Amino acid sequence: MRSPWRLALAATGLLGTLLAVPPAANAVTDEEPPLEYVALGDSYASLGTASTHYTDPETGCVRATDNYPARLAETLDPATFTDATCAGAVTGGVLSSQTAALTPDTDLVTLTIGGNDIGFGSIAAACGAAGMTNPLGSPCEDRFTSGGTDQLADRVAATAPKIDAVLADIRARAPHARIVVVGYLRILPPALGCWPFVPISVGDVPYLDGVQRRLNTMIGDRATAAGATFVNPGETTGHDACQLLPWRRWVEGPVPVLDAAPMHPTAAGQAHVAGLVAGAVETAATTAETG
Repeated sequence: MRSPWRLALAATGLLGTLLAVPPAANAVTDEEPPLEYVALGDSYASLGTASTHYTDPETGCVRATDNYPARLAETLDPATFTDATCAGAVTGGVLSSQTAALTPDTDLVTLTIGGNDIGFGSIAAACGAAGMTNPLGSPCEDRFTSGGTDQLADRVAATAPKIDAVLADIRARAPHARIVVVGYLRILPPALGCWPFVPISVGDVPYLDGVQRRLNTMIGDRATAAGATFVNPGETTGHDACQLLPWRRWVEGPVPVLDAAPMHPTAAGQAHVAGLVAGAVETAATTAETG
């Protein structure tokens, strides 16, 4: 499959040849430069259908063969695809291990990171436990905003320079690569929720949804500042973990009905993200080809 991204690279390479070689020596070929794609990130990038999860024997990282990077690779048909994603990863882990997969020849990098830095898992556990005994209140918001300071907003702000460091390291190791930073799929609806299926109190649902939107906004701002492309799958409503029809969920609930990890993207969710990223890559390729 000849993707728009590779066609753009081919056009760029052909232009360089025409400028560097005397006219008599020019020869037009159908060869394309290889596309080298490396995926980085945490479990929202690494996990997919639970039955396809596997553990990398070298790193111990849990990944799936149908996560969004793998689905994107099927679309782009790269010459090389390296999935360095790792469930549970934080920004420091990306810097210490995952970016080692990058080289100066890397053409495309995708990155999903930041959720574990603010404590996605511990927040869900604490807010779920509080919601079990106070379904109509806002015990989680009360806890994290006590004393007049929003602790989760502070965590998001503190993660920004860590993402800057990851993006700077990516650019240093892969100076010519297109970097696509991917936000998080929406976990909760804007209001009400679905207690007790997802045991978040009614009053806490808009607060926690706001925290996630704040996180995605911050990630997008840091991506833009670094000259990267940002894809935000969290903008769409109607596919959160509270959807009554399982096939409408892009994120599974705490007790999986679908073949997905708890509170993680479903197969449909990963497919949606892959489509968004493919669209962003195609747009970038078209711009490069015509610009």
